[in-house]
Amino acid sequence: MTENFDVLLIGGGIMSATLGTLLSELQPEWRIGVYERLHDVALESSNAWNNAGTGHAALCELNYMPESADGTVDPAKAISINEQFQQSRQLWSTLVDRGVLDSPRTFINSAPHMTFVRGEKDVEYLRKRYEALKDEPLFAGIEFSEDSRVINQWAPLLMQKRRRGEPFAATRVPAGTDVDFGALTHQLFDDLRAKGAHVVTNREVRGLKRQADGTWRVRWRNSLGKTPGTATARFVFVGAGGWALKLLQRSGIPEISGYGVFPIGGQFLKTTNPAIVAQHKAKVYSQASVGAPPMSVPHLDTRVVDGEASLLFGPFATFSPKFLKNGSILDIVTQVRPGNLWPMLKVAFDNPSLITYLVGELMKNHRKKVDSLRVFMPTAKDEDWELIQAGQRAQVMKKDPEKGGVLQFGTEVVTGADGTIAGLLGASPGASTAVSIMLNVLATCFPDRIDEWRPRLHELIPSYGTTLNPDPEAAEEALAETAETLALTA
Repeated sequence: MTENFDVLLIGGGIMSATLGTLLSELQPEWRIGVYERLHDVALESSNAWNNAGTGHAALCELNYMPESADGTVDPAKAISINEQFQQSRQLWSTLVDRGVLDSPRTFINSAPHMTFVRGEKDVEYLRKRYEALKDEPLFAGIEFSEDSRVINQWAPLLMQKRRRGEPFAATRVPAGTDVDFGALTHQLFDDLRAKGAHVVTNREVRGLKRQADGTWRVRWRNSLGKTPGTATARFVFVGAGGWALKLLQRSGIPEISGYGVFPIGGQFLKTTNPAIVAQHKAKVYSQASVGAPPMSVPHLDTRVVDGEASLLFGPFATFSPKFLKNGSILDIVTQVRPGNLWPMLKVAFDNPSLITYLVGELMKNHRKKVDSLRVFMPTAKDEDWELIQAGQRAQVMKKDPEKGGVLQFGTEVVTGADGTIAGLLGASPGASTAVSIMLNVLATCFPDRIDEWRPRLHELIPSYGTTLNPDPEAAEEALAETAETLALTA
């Protein structure tokens, strides 16, 4: 028996949950299906322990504002990321008001976002970054200090037994957040089920084929028992993390030609020691090591998962040929096609520092990893911290007309020419900006309906179709309204 859907979402993560939620609001009569290959949703990148839970708003992440060759810093990308996160906050606020989402404390909590740097060069850079952001409405309240007494009030663990005479500085934005994307994803899918969506786990998609009538024929099999089956859908979204590349390749759409992915895993040090956790109420980011990818920027984070507070430090890069934590060791080989071989080889040739960085990370034992933590927290003791395995991140490799191939950090949506299929590649800041990304999918894939949907989208996301930062009053109002609904305290 073939199942028939208007929309089929492949993958049970935050991206599919967000797109499904939007479509269920815009077209409640559409039949929505969700296929997840594991036994539950939110077990890969959306799982709380597979990511750092930072509500990425560019408040503390330095890689969104790199210093240019002439020494200037441009806030444009940081502002853009912040705008996108505000759309996520607005949708979540609307859904909390309507009872779709549970108490905000089950998935989002206040956690000031800080940046901490050492050395005269980085201190000067951080000062310039602060000067570029302090008058931007979406960064209202940002503070800068080189005073150890002030920084000690913000984050005591950074200052205890800090070496005298060492240049350091920090910025702080009290309005930062910690997000449990696993809990959020579960709640969104629970609501989709309640509205009649067909959410199925233990179901692995094996093939995608465009049919003569324009619909997609989807081959699947149950992960348990390997029973096969088929489905048809008018629109398919592939939100399957690292496996999105493989499924888009199987679809045969020419737009995926030239793309590959490079998998990078991660580990975190974690502590639940109450005496330590009580002293740190922030997410503190710093500069990445030479050769490290932006996703490996070191940070010491407050986490709240299932109501329990803990601290994470990392990430420490690992390597596995798998595209997912629960993937196949053949993933990195089976992705190779004639169209992406040269771009991937060029990426390998052009990024020797990344390989060197990965090798160095893999050679670190537990003590060496705690040594890295001691750069942040001089009083850290080996025995207080355990190592946990985080998720896999599939970084995009793609053709480049000048370089032949580039390694891209971030997310990218690949869409078929007729708009009947789309898939998401890449990683951070993906989850935090899921709403913005899915709004772009709607506009690209449903151009004949987007005008009709605009009023409803504006109800769900009041800033939809506009930007907040150019209007200080609108930015202040939006930040205040979502903070109140989401029970966030600066």
